[in-house]
Amino acid sequence: MKRRELITGIGTAAAAGILSAPAIAQQQPELNWRIVSVAPKTQALFYNACVTFSKMVADLTDGKFKIQVFGPGEIVPALAIFDAVQNQTIEMGYTASYFSIGREPTFALGSSLPFGPNARLQHAWFRAGGLDLLNEFYKKQDTIMFPGGNTGAQMFGWFRKELKSKESLQGLKMRVGGLGGTILSRLGVVPQQLPTGDTYAALERGTIDAVEVTGPFDDERFGFQKVAPFYYYPSFSEGNVELGFFISLSKWNGLPKQYQSAIRAACSFAADEALAGYDGEQTEPLRRLLANGTQLRQVPSDITDAARVEALALYDELSAKSEDFKKIYTHYRDFTANAYQWWQVAEYGYDSMMLKSLRR
Repeated sequence: MKRRELITGIGTAAAAGILSAPAIAQQQPELNWRIVSVAPKTQALFYNACVTFSKMVADLTDGKFKIQVFGPGEIVPALAIFDAVQNQTIEMGYTASYFSIGREPTFALGSSLPFGPNARLQHAWFRAGGLDLLNEFYKKQDTIMFPGGNTGAQMFGWFRKELKSKESLQGLKMRVGGLGGTILSRLGVVPQQLPTGDTYAALERGTIDAVEVTGPFDDERFGFQKVAPFYYYPSFSEGNVELGFFISLSKWNGLPKQYQSAIRAACSFAADEALAGYDGEQTEPLRRLLANGTQLRQVPSDITDAARVEALALYDELSAKSEDFKKIYTHYRDFTANAYQWWQVAEYGYDSMMLKSLRR
């Protein structure tokens, strides 16, 4: 072969290699989806998780796959997001699955269970088979879920009046989500399930007496401290709260593999960003709240003890009624009990040591 022919051949092959990637991208369909967030823009860390997710999907697909972000109420109400995904009114939703416990208590396990694990162990459970079990359940609802961000341990909430004992809960109207509301109702609370964007107005008008949302970063922005002086911790009902990216299963199955991989990667990145945000952004708002008169209080132990008894009784009852709940809860409970054996040695031991050293 002559030298000129050899060079020409190499150049043609190289050009073909350079062009192959864009050519593959050009073969992918252009898609425009919509995602509705249960979190309003004022709940910035969660709302921005959707924005981050959307941008990353577009970047990974060379702009072919665009997902527009909408807030609660812009297409469907906040508490109707899962239904809208299921019936394909929207392609995706970003919400806490425990808002759907009215149809089936198993939905709580994908978001938060009272006296459940902390955020890191919740994610570890997902990895250890929990997410597969959940998606077996969600498949029956024609949906698939990917973890989308966690608040970490939450505050118990804001109260107009001081909690002196479990008797203080009698008749108290409280905005509280998930099975935490069911448990507290057994202690005399009248639980209210409201979208986060509606909570301040309800507290200000006196429609509710107490409210929990997440923690200082969000709560300060909502302004609860203006009408409820008592701020209680910790939240036994929400030791972690996971929001999920829910997708219509038929829509998911119709995506090219490249787009599915883009969604998986973007969900994972957005979830890490949200949890890191909550972990890193709570201290300064709490300092401001305390400096301006908020009274930080620990939940009375008789409330926590009574709630624990009711929680375990409730889980036994739900397991007897729902095979889905029993199957997933058993795996969840056993994993958590086992994981905390290591946690108390390493993480708890280290954190205890650090807290002591910081106080010196």
